[in-house]
Amino acid sequence: MQFGFSMNAFREYSTVEAIDAVADAGYDGIELLFDQPFLYPPAATDEEYDEVRAALERTGLDISNCNAFMLTAIEDFHHPSFIEVDEDYRRRRVEYTLDSLDAAAELGCDHISIEPGGPLPDGKSREWAMETFVSGLEELAVKAENVGVDVLVEPEPDLLIETSMQFLDVIERVDSDRIACNFDAGHLYCVGEDPAELVETLSPYTKHYHLEDIPESREHDHTQLGDGAMNIDAFLEAVEDSGYDGYVTVELYPYQETAAETARGAMDYLRDRGWA
Repeated sequence: MQFGFSMNAFREYSTVEAIDAVADAGYDGIELLFDQPFLYPPAATDEEYDEVRAALERTGLDISNCNAFMLTAIEDFHHPSFIEVDEDYRRRRVEYTLDSLDAAAELGCDHISIEPGGPLPDGKSREWAMETFVSGLEELAVKAENVGVDVLVEPEPDLLIETSMQFLDVIERVDSDRIACNFDAGHLYCVGEDPAELVETLSPYTKHYHLEDIPESREHDHTQLGDGAMNIDAFLEAVEDSGYDGYVTVELYPYQETAAETARGAMDYLRDRGWA
């Protein structure tokens, strides 16, 4: 088990500055954010790819994951989604994700994480939304299989796929091993589940983990490690016991004004607890 830190806290930084800051904080990897102001796959240039590769080589960082979830270049985090009523608008999310698969392959990353459907549109049934999302996933699976990059669905509160059971439902509907799980411990805690208990259940599908702390209220508020109510030790013990040897990426995007300090603080917590 290795630790990365997500670039989505570093929107006030350049790509190279963000990579340098995460390396300086002591992480083994960085989660790239496929969005402006960083490398944005639909418009990325050869120079931008070279810049990322050079910074990673210089710092020795691996790519822990490619975040194709938090897309703001078109509208906001959750729009366009995979379940928009307007087909043309929905198509923009699908096309962006197809481009993100190509970008991950170009950079040698094994997976991207994506939005779990999106907010349920007014007047539409959950079954309509599931069928629409699955249709999008089936198209992504073809590209994923062609380029050798996994698509990781990330359950999130208030979106179509919130819980472990909802994830298992959607995974059963798609006939591709390239569709898997980005296990965000805080998200599952927010919806009343115990992340530590779910590691074994979801481990056959989990290719990457996100970690943040969450307040006792279980409000969806990504909180510095140790400042919330989650049992982080129990979760990491379960991940370790599962035999997982990939990345756990700390995701603290609300801390954009103190991104570098927050990354160092999270690493201090992990070191103090004996995890890093």
